[in-house]
Amino acid sequence: MKNIQQQEQDLLGKIALVTGGTKGIGKAITARLIAAGATVIVTARNAPEETTLPYHFIVADLSKTEEVNQLAQEINEKFGGVDILVNNMGANTFPGGGHSTLSDEHWDQALQINLLSSVRLDRALLPGMLEQKSGVIIHISTSSSQFPIWESTMAYSAAKSALNSYSKSLSDEVAPQGVRVVTVSPGLNKTEAMSSFLDNLAQKAGITMEEMTQGLFNRVGGVPMGRMAAPEETAELVYFLVSPKASYITGANYIIDGGNFPVVK
Repeated sequence: MKNIQQQEQDLLGKIALVTGGTKGIGKAITARLIAAGATVIVTARNAPEETTLPYHFIVADLSKTEEVNQLAQEINEKFGGVDILVNNMGANTFPGGGHSTLSDEHWDQALQINLLSSVRLDRALLPGMLEQKSGVIIHISTSSSQFPIWESTMAYSAAKSALNSYSKSLSDEVAPQGVRVVTVSPGLNKTEAMSSFLDNLAQKAGITMEEMTQGLFNRVGGVPMGRMAAPEETAELVYFLVSPKASYITGANYIIDGGNFPVVK
């Protein structure tokens, strides 16, 4: 029992920030880090529906440099910085149908949400990590960054692919100074956002949600485990990567997709 309790509290005393942590994978990550003993800060553009929160919430639009700087200032003043940064914010809310449906505005939004928000926040909070010579940054990407679907994820996949490259570059830069940077690329997760995404595609195609879901499975080459991931399963991987157990892991991109990825990597 003692070993289990020690394992569950191995983030005790750590300060963590999770972006987009009020829903979906971000919410599951937040809960897992709290369970491990971390003090968690969550940021999102909109406040959560719950009135009693087990974390400290700060509203911020990470696509705006001034709001990122304000967020970092508040965190530094109240918590003295962070030990763990999980850049979970991201979205695929752009029109499907390929290149002709995507405007300059869509491309700019895709980059702002899925790449530049992480770049800004890293830049704002990394100095504290470098000063203390320790810290972990997780970038939540997607398996579609390496397996894009032109009909529905063109802009999203391109932006997340850029995030992968940036994440690897950053890891090489800061590893000698004690900071680890790791990418996590989930496949299909059963979240509210995924349900809305599939429902929208199903309505446009005039088919049921079940048919659209199976069609998506077929389009990505099948999921050997036969189901989407629960967000808690993805959160468990993130927890491991930010924990002391993963102390020699940096610069890697972990794909968690139920066996879907079609090549040996």
